[in-house]
Amino acid sequence: MDTENNKESNVKTTIDAVTGLAKAVPVYQDAVQPAAKEIGKSLETVTKTVNIALAPIKALVWGYERIEDFLTKRVSEKLQDIPDQNITTPPPHIAGPAVEALRYSGHNESLRELYASLLATAMNKSTTKKAHPSFVEVIKNLTPEEAALLQIFVSQHHYPKVNIEGKLPDNKGEVTEFQNFTLFHKLVKDLNVNAIPVYIDNLNRLGIIEIFHDEYLTAPNLYEPLENDEALNKLKTQIQQANRTLNFRKGLIRLTSFGKDFVNNVVAIK
Repeated sequence: MDTENNKESNVKTTIDAVTGLAKAVPVYQDAVQPAAKEIGKSLETVTKTVNIALAPIKALVWGYERIEDFLTKRVSEKLQDIPDQNITTPPPHIAGPAVEALRYSGHNESLRELYASLLATAMNKSTTKKAHPSFVEVIKNLTPEEAALLQIFVSQHHYPKVNIEGKLPDNKGEVTEFQNFTLFHKLVKDLNVNAIPVYIDNLNRLGIIEIFHDEYLTAPNLYEPLENDEALNKLKTQIQQANRTLNFRKGLIRLTSFGKDFVNNVVAIK
């Protein structure tokens, strides 16, 4: 409370100082004031527009009462099969950042579920040590689409992928037309095909997955569905029209050891 009062006092002092300065500066009625009035009107219009644009954010930022209500319900549901004696207070260096992060991502179901699952893992004596402190930062760096994408790694830890290349005429080289093409858009609802390579790069950056461009799976008929997917029809036509030869370079995407821990102890917790 004292901190809030100090903040309000500091703001009031600043406003008073600025107001006093404005009163002390002479205003040239004929030249400056008309222009200042026009600028003032313009600024007032912009300010109203900005306030309207920012208004929804106020509703999206969760207060601690709302966070407490959500966590009490969801963490209890996730721990309902755990014996009471196995439930413990989560480590503060995990619980604190997780609760704080919920203020800004609690409005999104897929992200808030990950935070609740992480806390459930941290509160189970059998799994507390599997709740890595960096998992909070991982969740903070995920989009809702990436959180949904991670669900497919619960049941399978590796997937085929291809780089789509266009070979230039006269053996002058080749151009990568589409990198890391997968069938993830068929496995996850409403996933934008063109955005998937960005999601893959981010998951790779976070250490969740690793990407292999020259290693690939040898089981039969794994790559044909990728090469024949209808999402590539337009790209294939463009490559052919550019007088390039279409080539598919097989590759592989799989979870890292860190990624397996994250998926098993956060994503997979229901």
